Amino acid sequence: MLVSKGRLTLDRDVGEWVQAATGLSGIRLEPITPEIAVASTRLPWEMHADPADRLIAATSRHLGASLLTIDQLLLDYGAAGHLKVIMADQ
Repeated sequence: MLVSKGRLTLDRDVGEWVQAATGLSGIRLEPITPEIAVASTRLPWEMHADPADRLIAATSRHLGASLLTIDQLLLDYGAAGHLKVIMADQ
């Protein structure tokens, strides 16, 4: 959606980008389980309303993984202690 709205530019087709990214060492796709879906509706503290970001945050919390992002709302959520975040270079 971000590519189609012009908010994100990739050097190749989205499908090709995903395939290349998931071929990198240490990168894997995680399913959205019912547990994660429910957790995304019960996140502590103020979390913005974007369902995709809520699913990303809930998945990261569920896995105990750090989230690499430039999204200020997710960075603020991490700064409040609810998520492990790493500020991505732009």
